[in-house]
Amino acid sequence: MKSNEKNYIKRLKRQKEDALEFVVDTYLPLIKGITHKVLLPVQNDGLIEECVNDIFLSIWNNANKFHGEPNDFKKWIAAIAKFKAIDYYRKATKKVEIISDEFHISTEKSAEDELIVMEDREELLKLINQLEPLDQKVFIMKYLLGMKTEEIGDKLGLTRAAIDNRVYRGKKKLQQNATKISFGGSVI
Repeated sequence: MKSNEKNYIKRLKRQKEDALEFVVDTYLPLIKGITHKVLLPVQNDGLIEECVNDIFLSIWNNANKFHGEPNDFKKWIAAIAKFKAIDYYRKATKKVEIISDEFHISTEKSAEDELIVMEDREELLKLINQLEPLDQKVFIMKYLLGMKTEEIGDKLGLTRAAIDNRVYRGKKKLQQNATKISFGGSVI
């Protein structure tokens, strides 16, 4: 059964992926508009895209909490988008304030900084290599090459929702695997 305007809320509550795809296809412009308006002062497209993905993840995880009429669903999603975007805005501005108040920002990287970045990148690649091959490609394109979700979808022939689902599940798996590793790389 495919999700449509009449059954997508019920199917979303039952965690059917096609319902999430329907929600993404239907409400993406609304959510992007809200998120862009709130996060525009931050001037970080990556943050906006991450926030949009997080909003759809929240909708997916909290679908059972929606108990209104189907015509109220759009308002519910808009409220989630607004408050999630405000949270991202607060976090982004707080980080900038802390950095500018407490630290002198140097544009030059020390040898130690470059070594740490290389080691972190190696650890990240080890974790990514534990994913399935398609998920590896998605993560490398998104987080190491900085490609947008639409570009990845075009290259791999996947829908935006499929990419978002792979990112969500991959993050979960990476988080589980990362908790097994301490700073020295040994198992906790």
